[in-house]
Order: sequence, then C-alpha cells, then structure tokens
Amino acid sequence: MKIALIGYGKMGKEIEKIALNRGHEIVSIIDINNQEDFESDAFKSADVAIEFTNPMVAYNNYMKAFKAGVKLVSGSTGWLEEHGEEVKRLCTEGGKTLFWSSNFSLGVAIFSAVNKYLAKIMNRFPAYDVTMSETHHIHKLDAPSGTAITLAEGILDNLDRKERWVKGTLQAPDGTISGSTDCATNELPVSSIREGEVPGIHSIRYDSEADSITITHDAKNRRGFALGAVLAAEYTAGKQGFLGMSDLFPFLKD
Repeated sequence: MKIALIGYGKMGKEIEKIALNRGHEIVSIIDINNQEDFESDAFKSADVAIEFTNPMVAYNNYMKAFKAGVKLVSGSTGWLEEHGEEVKRLCTEGGKTLFWSSNFSLGVAIFSAVNKYLAKIMNRFPAYDVTMSETHHIHKLDAPSGTAITLAEGILDNLDRKERWVKGTLQAPDGTISGSTDCATNELPVSSIREGEVPGIHSIRYDSEADSITITHDAKNRRGFALGAVLAAEYTAGKQGFLGMSDLFPFLKD
C-alpha cells in the first residue's frame, strides 16, 4: 500500500518505521516546510494519508487531502467543535473518506470498552461519584485531551446521573494549577496535567464514602498509537465515509 505522511514529528517517524516494517511504501512526507507537496503527483498517488499534526492546522490539512482525492487517517484533536459537522458531511454526503480517532492505541480501545461497561454497572450505584484525570507531555496543546473527551462521552452515554463533562483543574508544565473540580452533581470534571514527555495516562475514578474504584491506561511509548494508525490505514484503503475505531474494532459498539 502507498502511504503519505502529513506531519513528521515523533509520531510521524514512528508511523513511518511501522509502515515500512509491514511492507508498505511511503510515497510522500509533508511537514510545515513543504505544504506545496499536497498538489504533487507523489501525494496524489497515495492510497491513504496518515495525519498527526495539531489543532490549528488539522482542518486545513483535511481539506487539502480531500482536494487531492486522497483518503485520510488522522489522530489530530481540537478541531471537532468548530469543523466537525462539516467534515462529517463531506464524508457521508460528499464522497470523502476520513478515519478519525482521538487515540489509535489498541490498549485504549480495550480501555474504552471497559470504561463503558463499568459505567453501565455504576449506573445502578448512585453512591459513587465519578471523576477523570489525564496526563500528557508538555507539548500537547489541547486540554483535556481528545481521548479524555471520548472516554467522558462513553461515561455520559451510560451513566444517567451525569449529563455533561466540564474542565476540572489544569496543572501547567511549570506546576501552577488553575481551575477547579467543584461542579454540579450532574457534571463530570476532567482534570489535566502537563509534564515531561508523558505519552498519555488516563484515569477514571469512582469514589464513595466506603471505597473507590479506579481504572487507568498508561501508555509506555508511542508505538501502540503508531501501530493502530497503520492498521487503520490498511482498513481505510478499501472503505469510504467517516470512520472510527468502532469500525476497526467492532467490540467497541457493544
């Protein structure tokens, strides 16, 4: 399969290694210094492009890839609120293809399924209140993380006493803390920590006067995310529409 890479930071380089090891060909690499290559024959020859950039440029990258007629896999977050409906419509009605996920790790996919199942159980036990925290490296621009938001939505879909998630505390790289976890009883606070080079830690805690239950996913490195992105690209090459991890892993629909 011919793959184009959009974004050539740490994730892009890890994806390149895994794609090559799985027998794929990298036909184009686009970063901030060669944006004109979106119009190149090499980029247009790709079966799928894999995009990992940042919230400020992701949407424009999608539009350029769509214009070139290239299917897209993306793990960029922070663009959904402003452009989500438009992008989904282009895929469902306009013939474009985007496989998007806030997190491509198989471990996170399993964790997400466990999270939903636990929320269904805890729906019967109102004595437990639920909170969430996520920790990422200091270079991550959005807070809370896209993965945390996806996990929060999984809780909201299955826990009747919570109607929306809200931002909790934010610990900045310099250690200063802003925000608060004080919120209404029907709100789920999601707190964020930015420190070091942490690939990603997500914890969900149910707390009562008697005890607490905590589930945590702790990424050791970027390899799991990169492998998931390549698996998604292999899946997307023969598909069309707005796709996600529940298409790749049907157990997420249960």
